Amino acid sequence: MKTKFYLFCIALLAPLIVYAGCRIERKTMPCKLLKTISEREYSICLPASYSETDNRTYPVLYLLHGGGTHHTEWEENGRLQTVVDSLVAQGLMEEMIIVCPEANKNNMIWFNAPHWKYEDYFFQELIPYMEQHYKIKAEKRYRGVAGFSMGGGASVVYGVHHPELFTMVFDMSGYLRRQPMEFLKNDPSAEWRQQLVEDCNPIPVILKGTKEEVENWKTVRWFVDCGDKDFTLEANMDLVKAFRQQGIDYEMRVRAGSHDWGYWHTSLEMALTYFSKLLRE
Repeated sequence: MKTKFYLFCIALLAPLIVYAGCRIERKTMPCKLLKTISEREYSICLPASYSETDNRTYPVLYLLHGGGTHHTEWEENGRLQTVVDSLVAQGLMEEMIIVCPEANKNNMIWFNAPHWKYEDYFFQELIPYMEQHYKIKAEKRYRGVAGFSMGGGASVVYGVHHPELFTMVFDMSGYLRRQPMEFLKNDPSAEWRQQLVEDCNPIPVILKGTKEEVENWKTVRWFVDCGDKDFTLEANMDLVKAFRQQGIDYEMRVRAGSHDWGYWHTSLEMALTYFSKLLRE
């Protein structure tokens, strides 16, 4: 009788064991390219099935945060762990590794500046480090990048600069070019940051792209998602116009909403399910 009761309890607990859920770890990595920085923070979301003892490898999504927030934003306000577990349990999302880099501390920017080579750090240190220390599929078709606001704009720029590396770029309300920003008005570094964003504006780059560049951009699946009351809507529509002019395929959604988490919660679900759809093709 005791044996039967024990087996019955195991049967009840089995689903809980199978669906234990993903885990998010906050880590640091060595850093040489960011001036005065020897270690850099990041968060990583590892699938429920992730184990150091097997040989399984996973797709990777680099998930970029917005201005004035940190690498923990996706975990804290984006509810990343809950969203991932829900989508995986429903069969709407493939298991993947999600990397959330830090791009606010010290200097709030995703790009290269004379004194702050963040884009170099991202491609020359961060990505190689992740692929060396985690069981990541290191091919283009298994690598995506997504982000909101400042991170959305950076996702587009990264895709434009390195189309050979990403199969998907998912832009959530991307901050693509210089615009008046109230929260920057008392920031002494705001001007160089705004100018750097304008210098990296991907729209004129796409419009002036060579035939070879355009063909390379066509190998990326571009997705633009922006609220109808978002202050970045016009710039994101101009991005889509540039895609259209160059014959680059894209998907765009304009839903009811503004530049806030009320909108990006759905954007996150869309990005994860869209990337998963591409992985299944």
